[in-house]
Amino acid sequence: MRGGGGDAPARTIREVDYGFFGPDSPTWKVWTAPTALIGFQRSVVLEHFDPALTAAVADVGGIYSDPRGRLDHTFAYFLIAAVADSRMAIEASEHLMQVHAKATGIEPISGKRYSANNPDSQLWIHVTGWHSVLKCYEMYGPGPLSPEEERQYWAECVIAAELQTCKPSDVPTSRAEVRDYFAEMRPKLSSSERAHEGMHYLLFTPRDRGMKLWAGSRLVAPAAIATLPEWMRRTGGFDQPGVVDAAYPKAVRAAMKVLGNDRLEHAVAANFIGPMTGRLLREHLRAGTPRNPVTVTPSQAKELYGRAAKGA
Repeated sequence: MRGGGGDAPARTIREVDYGFFGPDSPTWKVWTAPTALIGFQRSVVLEHFDPALTAAVADVGGIYSDPRGRLDHTFAYFLIAAVADSRMAIEASEHLMQVHAKATGIEPISGKRYSANNPDSQLWIHVTGWHSVLKCYEMYGPGPLSPEEERQYWAECVIAAELQTCKPSDVPTSRAEVRDYFAEMRPKLSSSERAHEGMHYLLFTPRDRGMKLWAGSRLVAPAAIATLPEWMRRTGGFDQPGVVDAAYPKAVRAAMKVLGNDRLEHAVAANFIGPMTGRLLREHLRAGTPRNPVTVTPSQAKELYGRAAKGA
């Protein structure tokens, strides 16, 4: 589960430095491409294969009471981690862990206690997020990264993991390791009635949640489903005909080329995801050179901007 309450960060996206990756990084390229909107929907659906995360999402109920606000805050957090300066990223991650600290309870199938900050659950969120966005970039956008860029992308995925409770040493560092991780996780994943409800709600949001979200979810869902292996579709109960799989990618690639227009991408993000996401994307492109035009590590950023550094 991602996201929390509150308004958009008061700061602009890149004031003090280039964050953790910088302008030439594959992370900046992949996470700000219009295909990330599809990857995002894919990743929040896959969260529900983790029983503990299903319980957390269901018990908190944010995706049902305010789906647009919850999705907006969630995607905004991903963007902040990827392209914001280190101060905004540290402040956002510490705020998120505070919110997650309150999301605890009993997972009803196993009877075990869950916590949204559990390192294993956070790792599932992190890996599915980074993998989903890259998968959709490859399938619907410019295509595969170069071998060097891909190595760098997964190295940067490990760095971003330091912002949450998952152990960086557990994060896959290559495509092969991602495949191994999914193979290891598959026996531990499940899909309960509540998981089905959450996944279908995110793929096909009801009309009474607003026409924009209703329409947007239905436009994006077939593209997200087309990227998934058969076992995930079958387990999640949202498979689709092969003719859709065959026809949709070409249409989506054409739409993504149109969305390569930055203004249009921002408008789509703001209307279908939410205002915070649209604002952050707009600021990303308009941001000039930060005061200190370098990248830093999360540990350096925590020393400078974390609560411990501020004596909080």
